[in-house]
Amino acid sequence: MVHDRTKRSQRKTRIPTNLKKRKSAAKDKKSGEIKCGIKSCDGFSDKHMGGRSISQDDAIDVWGESGFEVRKGRVRICKSCYRIMKKEKKDDNHY
Repeated sequence: MVHDRTKRSQRKTRIPTNLKKRKSAAKDKKSGEIKCGIKSCDGFSDKHMGGRSISQDDAIDVWGESGFEVRKGRVRICKSCYRIMKKEKKDDNHY
């Protein structure tokens, strides 16, 4: 019986971890494009920077009637403003 070596798949060799390319070093810092909808904030509300889109009612509850800017029926906010909103809404008793 003749064994054919070409039919078998060869094992891949493992690359040592110290020789692997580092993904985090290759990342470039992205700049924001969409400004935060809260007038007192200078942050960016881009999705890749942790920005969110909240309803006008939620924005009114936290920042009042004129404390924000509406875009397409929603308020775009940065990550830090979103955390502020979550803390303010957490105090409300929904139960």
